[in-house]
Amino acid sequence: MKVKQPPVLFTKTQSVISALTQLLGGPVVTYWNNPRGSVCQNDILALYEILERTGSHETIFLFIKSDGGSGQVSLRFVNLLRQHCKRLVALVPLECASAATMITLGADEIHMGPTAFLTAVDTSLNHALSPIDRDNDRVSVSLDELNRVVRRWRNEQIDSTENPYKSLFEHVHPLVIGAVDRAESLSVMLCRELLAYHISDASRASDIAATLNSKYPSHSYPILLNEAKKIGLNVLALDKKINALLLELNRLYSEMGQKATTDFDELRAHGNEILNILEGNNIQVFYQHDKDWFYRSEERRWITMNDESSWRRIELQQGKLQQSIMHIA
Repeated sequence: MKVKQPPVLFTKTQSVISALTQLLGGPVVTYWNNPRGSVCQNDILALYEILERTGSHETIFLFIKSDGGSGQVSLRFVNLLRQHCKRLVALVPLECASAATMITLGADEIHMGPTAFLTAVDTSLNHALSPIDRDNDRVSVSLDELNRVVRRWRNEQIDSTENPYKSLFEHVHPLVIGAVDRAESLSVMLCRELLAYHISDASRASDIAATLNSKYPSHSYPILLNEAKKIGLNVLALDKKINALLLELNRLYSEMGQKATTDFDELRAHGNEILNILEGNNIQVFYQHDKDWFYRSEERRWITMNDESSWRRIELQQGKLQQSIMHIA
């Protein structure tokens, strides 16, 4: 049986990027995550491949669509972009959540479309000592959740001399609380460092960082254009023509990112799926899951075999498409 492969639409995506470059008057770099992909360490080397081909420019336009990932990678991501441009403009037509919001903090301008949103960047931590849910999995704990529990306790137990942490420690290990507090401090620091690329007022940068880390009751709360302006970010409405092209680019990437599963029988299958895509003029780099799945009945779970997942690069050189595997450890 022939194994299904996800489509690679390099020619079509390059056509859209070319149109964007002409309208914007500068090079466009794209960063797109499948909902099962994330901002991760290996993205930095993939981005380096794109930027080395793109070169240095006065302004670089970054199309970004992602549900988030590692905040520390966001800082490295922006730092690398800033080494190739004096001015960075983020183009946000859709979701740009968590660590992806952090990336936009490093941009001089954020252009948001009608369906775009940023989110809070407060940190949730899945620790080895985190509480266990009903499925016996470790749950993520956020500092905001812990603070709200303690605050509510003190508001309702005004006359009590009992320490709320005594009861809290029965459910959340003290080391988890310490680790979450440390992670929250890291998140605020990362935001300030990113904003410092274009905001010289340290007080203003600290206020924006504090707002994004502690104001919103939900990590996924959608921060729309007007709200982003109130926070103090330099946000503009995305041009309609640019927004239409970015949505078309997202459609093409979504087609590339569809699951391509080949079922051999009820116990064996092969999965192919493109998770992260980065692209510039005449070059595209993407990460593809490529592995066999086997259902182990006695353990009632799927395990992977023959994993050939890898980063892959497509380049246009002297009028010919060159495809290769990128070995990133």
